[in-house]
Amino acid sequence: MALDQSFVGRSYPPTDPYEVGREKIREFAVAVGDANPAYADPEAAKALGHPDVLAPPTFVFAITFKAAGNVIEDPQLGLDYSRVVHGDQKFAYTRPVYAGDRLTVTSTIENIKSLAGNDILDIRGEVHDAAGEHVVTAWTKLVARAAEPAAEGA
Repeated sequence: MALDQSFVGRSYPPTDPYEVGREKIREFAVAVGDANPAYADPEAAKALGHPDVLAPPTFVFAITFKAAGNVIEDPQLGLDYSRVVHGDQKFAYTRPVYAGDRLTVTSTIENIKSLAGNDILDIRGEVHDAAGEHVVTAWTKLVARAAEPAAEGA
């Protein structure tokens, strides 16, 4: 069953603040295989003009996807998450994410469309710091695969 188009434009409350830690940044950089010293060494980051270690560009996926859970789990939307695959991800930064940032995410359903029986859901996550300043916008595309037809004779 197609997702309800009236949900386009619906925003969900901001998340509780997520405090970005140096160790989380370092762990993420190791996990994605990026040895940039500015992700682990405060002095290396400061030598590049940053106030502290900075996070790799895709680091915010962890918090924006968690925030998208507000959309995914909305019972009124009716999304069958067991049929969902991640379709696309993109980011637009105002500034880098730094250790010590306290970030909140507000998720908004930007678009819903059906294509070949699949539902495609675009979620925009606006990330702000503790001062309310914009840090990054993340767009997540989810594809809810069409239900498979019932087997004959089942």
